[in-house]
Amino acid sequence: MSISQDMTFEKALARLEKIVERMDSGEPSLEEALELFSEGTELAQYCSSVIEDAEGKLEALVEAKDGKNEVIPFEACDSDENYKEDD
Repeated sequence: MSISQDMTFEKALARLEKIVERMDSGEPSLEEALELFSEGTELAQYCSSVIEDAEGKLEALVEAKDGKNEVIPFEACDSDENYKEDD
């Protein structure tokens, strides 16, 4: 399977959910289970790449300790050394 050009994150996630339901049912044959696993792996990789791309684009507006607002990269939101804590 190859991810189509019109695939969206939401469509891929919905298909992944269907695959998990089908696999959990215990009904698929070994051959079908292998095909579903392969498709699911590809969809999971696609979803992961979409999330990584989105994280790379996100910026967060935070209030620094000095009271000024600044824009920081999304990854820096985990670090609280330069920012006020909410009381």
